[in-house]
This record gives sequence, C-alpha cells and structure tokens, in this order.
Amino acid sequence: MSVAHTASGASELARLRRELHQRLLATFDFGDADKASAGALEAECRTRVEALLDASGARLEPADRSRIVDGVLDDAFRLGPLEPLLADPDVTDVLVTGPDRVFVERHGQLQQSGARFRDTAHLMHVIQRVVRTAGRRIDERSPMVDARLPDGSRVNAIIPPIAVDAPQLSIRRFPASALTLEQLVELGTLPAATAELIRAAVRGRLNVIFSGGAGVGKTTVLNAASASIGSRERVITIEDAAELRLLGEHVVRLETRAANVEGVGALEPRDLVRNALRMRPDRIIVGECRGAEAFDMMQAMNTGHEGSMTTLHANSARDTLARLEMMLAMGGFDMPVRVIRDYVASAIHLVVHLARLPDGRRVMSEAIEVTGSGADGITVRTIHVLELHSRDEGAAHGTFASTGEQPSFLARLRTRGVHVDPAIFRAGPLSASLGP
Repeated sequence: MSVAHTASGASELARLRRELHQRLLATFDFGDADKASAGALEAECRTRVEALLDASGARLEPADRSRIVDGVLDDAFRLGPLEPLLADPDVTDVLVTGPDRVFVERHGQLQQSGARFRDTAHLMHVIQRVVRTAGRRIDERSPMVDARLPDGSRVNAIIPPIAVDAPQLSIRRFPASALTLEQLVELGTLPAATAELIRAAVRGRLNVIFSGGAGVGKTTVLNAASASIGSRERVITIEDAAELRLLGEHVVRLETRAANVEGVGALEPRDLVRNALRMRPDRIIVGECRGAEAFDMMQAMNTGHEGSMTTLHANSARDTLARLEMMLAMGGFDMPVRVIRDYVASAIHLVVHLARLPDGRRVMSEAIEVTGSGADGITVRTIHVLELHSRDEGAAHGTFASTGEQPSFLARLRTRGVHVDPAIFRAGPLSASLGP
C-alpha cells in the first residue's frame, strides 16, 4: 500500500504510527530498561520498529518512513508530539489544554501549534512519563504535580477531576546558555546604563531584587547579573526547579523537594535557606521568593550575606516591597508594621522591575533604590524608568530614561572599589526611542 500526501494520507500515517507503537509495547519488554543504557535500548527499539514496519507491508517514501520510526520512538521514550516543539529554540512555553489543543509561545506571542495527541489517553501517557522520570506521581489522590525535564525545563501537570475538561500540561523552557547583560542590551530588554547599574550593584555586593509578572524574564536578568559575582565567592542558590546557570567557579545549587508518595520528606525553600546559612555562603540567591522563606532571606541580607539576590512576582517596583512586607508578616515575623518596613528597607538596596509589552517584548520598567522607611511606608528613589508614550493592543512606543536622581549607595560602592559612570544618572533619555 502506498501512502499519499493528502489529508487521508496523513491520517493513514497517524494510524500506522499508533499501530506500530502498540505492537512495540506488546512485543518489547520495557522492564529491562534499567539493565541497559538508554542509547542501547533505543537502538534496539529502532531495529524492532523497522522490522515491524517492514512486516506491515506499507510502502512509504524514505522521509515518511523516517518520520514514522522517529515518531514511534518519541512516543515510547520521550514526549511524543511535543518533541518537535521542544527542539525548537524559539519556543519558550508549551501549553497543552487538551489532546488537540497545544499552544506555544514564540518571541513573547502565544499561538496554537499543529501538534496534537491521539486522544486523552495518549496525553495522560505522556504526563505519566514526565512524572515518573522526575520520581513523582500523579493520580486522583495527587492530581497536581511540579516536575523538571532532564534539560531543566519546568513542568506543571494537573489532571481530572481538578482539571475539568482535560489533563493540562505546562512546560516552561529555558535557553541552553544564559544571556549576558550585553546581549540583553542588544535585544532591547534594558538600556546600557541600567546594565552598568546592575553590574556595579552586583560587584559592590548590594542586595538586589528582580521583580515582575510571570514570564517577563526575571530569572534571565538575574542570571546575566550573576556574571559580575567575584570568581572566588561562594554562592549558594535555592530554587524550586533548578533554572539558574551561574558562571562562577564556586556555586552550590540546592533544589526543593516535594513530599514522597507517603506524604513525607518535603523540603521547602525556607528549609534550604536556613541550611544555606550554615554552609558559609558569601551570597545566597533564591530563585523565587514567594512565601515564608522571605523572612529567612531578609535575615541573611541583614546579617552579613551582602550581595544576595532573588526574584519576586509583583506588578511594580513599589508593589514588590509591599509584597515583601506581606510575606514577612505571613512568615512568622510577629512585629509591628513599622519594624517590618525598617527590616525590609535595611535589607534591600535595589529593585529592578521588568514588564512585558503588548507585542511580547520583555523590558526593564523601573529601577529604584530603597532609601529607608517612615510613617507613610518604605521610601524609594526612582533611578531609571521606561516612559511609555503610547500603548495599544499590538505595540508600544517609549523611551528608557534617567530621572536625574543619584542613588545614595554610590558611596558604598566607592568604598568597595566599584566605579560608576555618573553619566548614567544624568536626567534624560538613555537610549533611542523604543518602537514596535
């Protein structure tokens, strides 16, 4: 039988791929997977699939034959129809809302892809594969799970009855290599002046927060900023999913752990922050501060671990500080609000806020210095800002600008031998107009 390149031909190829996958499962003992290397096992399966395809009598073009064999192996060993999407370097998010609804984000824009699963059972099979690989489980008793793929991509899955319509799968991908501050300037994420400010703040061991909404590039900018950490400094990172790729020679990476199938053994970020304080760190970097660990993070910043950094979800730079106050109050810091604000103001020096424009671009929105606290709350000084001239559904026009305010931490930087060009604080535009 010859398979034509038509809609019916594509359906026939899908049917053939499904049948070959089912025959492979019926004739191959995957229980021996642990007894052989992954490469050898896959090579053996490839041979078996080729033989099954020959036995089927299907007459295929070489390209179709290769696509069928690769597809069957993707179903057996990897993530099936999602594999081509995960191989695309431009894809930053893969979002599955049903067997025939797979969306991807490219260059900040969400679009539906042509990928689809055969049915709900096929989608559940892929979810179970991801979860088992990460040493987790997902079922009616535990219908939600966070996991990580071998390449570091972060995965969240949620299944019925919690997910009403269909199993949901979200994959957040990260670039193979971390971007530098210079590359972020070239991409238009931030102006060169803000890059110099961040670089000086890190070298001068100021405590910095990178804030913004989901997917605006907080971790990307933190990664880039970390290149300015001294090579002899001992850095400890704490994350839910290991995303950071720090360039230093003395980096210790810690990752939280969920409870096992018996419901015990969980290690929360707060546990790891407390333990990190006993590991003689020069700096502590918390991948995302979002709960009770904020209390321990502030303690570290206030007790000699200068130069620590973290990211935090917030709508603005000022909202970042308000959220920190709230998290400290929730984390057991049973003190008056005025004391909490003093604690935050003494710990944080710089907040760099990032935002996403309507066309998908991620940019620096504000860079502020925390100057102190008073009766009306924490006081700040805006240093750099994105001034938007117009903003509509599809584009934004604006200019990165300096307010003319000089941060008071410049004296601290000078005592540590860090020089900052005063021109980056001169009032006026910092770059050419930010167009669509």
